Amino acid sequence: MSRRPVGYYVHHQGAGHWQRACLIARALNRPMTLIGTLSDLDTRAAPGSILALPDDRVGAGFDGQDGSAERPQGLHYAPLGADNVRARMGRLAAWIVEADPALIVVDVSVEIALFARLMSVPTLVVRLAGTRTDLPHLEAFRSAERLLAFFPPEIDSAATPTWVRAKTSYAGLLTADVVADTSPETDGSILVIYGRGGAGGRMSDLAAAAISVPDRHWHVLGPVDASGIVAPDNLHVHGWVADPAPHIARAELVIGGGGDGVVSAVAAAGKRFVCLPEPRAFDEQVEKSRALAAMGAAIHHESWPEPGAWPGIIAAALRLDPAVIGGLAKPGVIARTSALIAEEADRAEARRR
Repeated sequence: MSRRPVGYYVHHQGAGHWQRACLIARALNRPMTLIGTLSDLDTRAAPGSILALPDDRVGAGFDGQDGSAERPQGLHYAPLGADNVRARMGRLAAWIVEADPALIVVDVSVEIALFARLMSVPTLVVRLAGTRTDLPHLEAFRSAERLLAFFPPEIDSAATPTWVRAKTSYAGLLTADVVADTSPETDGSILVIYGRGGAGGRMSDLAAAAISVPDRHWHVLGPVDASGIVAPDNLHVHGWVADPAPHIARAELVIGGGGDGVVSAVAAAGKRFVCLPEPRAFDEQVEKSRALAAMGAAIHHESWPEPGAWPGIIAAALRLDPAVIGGLAKPGVIARTSALIAEEADRAEARRR
């Protein structure tokens, strides 16, 4: 008898949701279908089947709001009269009826979590960092069989209700079990990383920072708005790279946002970290950055610093003990996560027998 599949819903923001879904799919002992708005991602090497859903965003300059003052309080996004949303949910419903999944992992969407529950499918809902105590989040958490957090309990929000914590499995920062580089190849450079989910950097800011700390070479990964600025000799812009690990390994310290991908990569390599959180809903990156700073794992700064502040920030970062952030990267996260998903899927199948 074939085992029923697991669905994994992937949020469209950034690349981190997709990357961890692929890592988990490769490790899972049953078929997994990756679901979501996937048009902006390279899915050619997907480890399993794909269910591409129509984009649910409405109008130009989409800001995550649906413009409805009468939206039910248990939902974040439910626009009226949107054919693309109707087609999206219809396609998901048809897949559920046809595939009969044992479980759907929701990473992340309140609406998908509640819709799966309405379709009588058990869910394992991923929790992101930040203050998520609003009614829609709490109802999605309540509807799930189990909650999954890709961060350690040490950086959970102090506002998280006790029952939510008790329902959460803290898998830890999700990395590909990279071993921290302790070789003498660190070249003393500063690495700045911009992820796909943010606005990127400005050459004027980067040039001013590099000029203010002239004794270090600055390397930059990710999108940068050059705008005609000539880079100083110690500033090197590489653009988007498929594998940032070699650049991280060589750096003395890393500067980046508070997204899961950057924080996980820095922790896995055990690198000193300056966290400049990007604006996200529910203060996801700000809270994570402050928590890292409180435990001595990073230097926190709310926004891109003025040029004159950089020498002091770099000096403070160099005084950090990299073992603190390195200690947050626990081996076996992928194996633990896939085992939890398999356990929940097995439990759901047992209930149907």
